[in-house]
Amino acid sequence: MRWKNFLSTGNVLTEISLNSHSNTLIVGENGAGKSTILDAICYALYNKPFRNINKPQLINSINQKNALVEIEFSIGKNDYLIRRGMKPAVFEVHLNDNLMNQDAAARDYQEFLETQILKLNYKSFCQVVILGSASFVPFMQLPMGQRREIIEDLLDLQIFSKMNALLKDKMSSINTSITDTRYAIDLTMEKLSLHEEHMKKINLNINKQIDDNRVKISEAEEQLKYWNGLLIDAMKKIELLREEIRDKDKVKSKLSKLETFRVKLDEKVTKLNRDIKFFHDHENCPTCKQDIDHDFRNHAIEDRSRKIEETQDGTTKLAEELDNMYKQIERIDEVSKEITNLHGDCIGYQAHVSNLNSNIAELIKQNNDLNIEKNNEKNVDAAKELKKQLRDLEKKKESELNTLELYKAASLILKDTGIKAQIINQYIPIINKLINKYLAALDFFVNFELDKNFQETIKSRHRDEFSYASFSEGEKMRINLAVLFTWRAVAKLRNSTSTNLLIMDEIFDGSLDSTGTDEFLKILEQLTNDTNTFIISHKTDALLDKFESVLKFEKHHNFSRLAA
Repeated sequence: MRWKNFLSTGNVLTEISLNSHSNTLIVGENGAGKSTILDAICYALYNKPFRNINKPQLINSINQKNALVEIEFSIGKNDYLIRRGMKPAVFEVHLNDNLMNQDAAARDYQEFLETQILKLNYKSFCQVVILGSASFVPFMQLPMGQRREIIEDLLDLQIFSKMNALLKDKMSSINTSITDTRYAIDLTMEKLSLHEEHMKKINLNINKQIDDNRVKISEAEEQLKYWNGLLIDAMKKIELLREEIRDKDKVKSKLSKLETFRVKLDEKVTKLNRDIKFFHDHENCPTCKQDIDHDFRNHAIEDRSRKIEETQDGTTKLAEELDNMYKQIERIDEVSKEITNLHGDCIGYQAHVSNLNSNIAELIKQNNDLNIEKNNEKNVDAAKELKKQLRDLEKKKESELNTLELYKAASLILKDTGIKAQIINQYIPIINKLINKYLAALDFFVNFELDKNFQETIKSRHRDEFSYASFSEGEKMRINLAVLFTWRAVAKLRNSTSTNLLIMDEIFDGSLDSTGTDEFLKILEQLTNDTNTFIISHKTDALLDKFESVLKFEKHHNFSRLAA
C-alpha cells in the first residue's frame, strides 16, 4: 500500500509492502506517523479511518489537497487495486489492471466493494485484522447486538438476514394482494347482488338508481375538488419551500470553508503566542548562542501581539458569521422536514383523489349499464359472468392464503431464533474450544465460554467465576488476542474471510513486561506462521532484534516519512 498528503504525510508517496516479511516492527516517536498505516488501510477499504478522526482532518493540514491512498491485494487469481482520495475526490476499484464499472452511486460502489469483493464489513475487519489501543473496541467490550453482527458476518449468516428482508417485502406484497382480492370479492358479490335485484325490479327502480348515482357522483366530484385543492396547495408550498432552500449546497459549502478558516486562524494565534513566549523566555538565541537585541525582542513581541489582536478581531467576526450560517443550516433542516411532511400529505391527498375517481368511474359505469338495461330486461349473461369472476377470485384468494402460510413458515425459519440460531449453536462449542486453546497457548488457564446469546462466562481452575472486567489489563489483552485468533480461525474455517495480514498497535506498551513480551512473540510466531504480522510499538530497544523487518517513521520538516 502507499499514501501521500494523508494525515502528517507530505506530497511524497510512502509505500509499504504488506507481504515481504512474516513479521515487521513499526517504530517511531509520538506523532511520527506509526499508526497512520491503520487509518490508511481502513480509509482505502471502508472510507473511514481506524482512529476517531473526522474525515476532513485526514487531509494533510499543510498541503490541504491531493490526499491519496492506494492498496493492492489478491483474492484467488484476481488482483485488485483500490484507490481513494480527497481534494479531488477519488474512488476507484481496479480488477486485474482494469477499472471496474463506476456507473452506480458512490455508496452502492462501496457496498459492492464490501459485500462482493472483501466480503467483510468494517466492524468485522477491525476484529479480525487489527488489534489496536486507540479507537479499537475489543469484542468483549461490545454490546450484545454488535457481538451478534460480527459473528453472523464471520459465519456468512448475512444471507439469511437478506433473505428475511426480501421475505418481508414478499409478505407485504401478498398481504396487499389478499386485501385487494378480498375487496374485489366483496365488490363482485355486491355487483352480483345488485344485478340480481336489478333484474327483479328493473321496471320499478332503474330511474331511481340512476338519480341516486348522479347524486353520489355530484357529491364525489365536490369532494374531488376539495382534495385536489389541498393537493395543489401542498405542491405549491413544496415548490416555495424548495425555492427557499435552493442554495443549501452553497450554504453548507460556505460553512465548511468558514470552519476550515477558523481552524487556520486558531493555528495562527497559537503560533504567534508561541513566538511571544519564545521572545519573553530567551535573551539569546538557543541555536547560535548570540544575544537577541532588547529592542528587537520588544518589537517582535509588540508586532505579534498586534497580529493576535487583529486575528482575534477576525475570529470574532468569523464566529458571528458561523453563528449566522448555523442558523441558516437549522432553517434549511426545518424546511426540509416541512417538505417531507408535505410530501406525506400529498400521498394521502392523491390516495383520496384516486379513490374518488375510481368511485365516480364506477358510478358512471353503473348508470351506463342501467341505461342499457332499460332495453334489455333479462341480461342473464351478465349474472353468469359475475358468478364466474367470483369463483375465480375465491380460487385466487385461497392460493394467496396458502402462499402467505408458506411465507409465515419461512419467516419463522429466517428469524434470529431460527436457522441462524441453529448454525450459531453448532459453532459456539467450536468457538469456545478455539478461544480456550489460544488462552492456554497464551499461558492463561481459565475456562472461557460464550453462550448462544454471546454472554461470556469465565471460570478459574477452582471454578471461581469471573467477569471480563475483573481481570487486569494484561489478562484482558490475552483474552482479546485469543478472541482475535479465534475469529481468524473461524473465518478461515468458514472460508468467508482468510487474510494473511495482522496488525497490532501498541499492545506491548503497557500490558507485558520484557519476559512476557518474549513469550508472547514466540506464541505469536506459532499462531501466525502463515500471516504477515505488523507490530506498532514504542518499545524500540527491547524489540528491534526480534523481528525480520523494522520500519521506522520519523518527522522531517513537519512531515512524516519512512526513515532510510
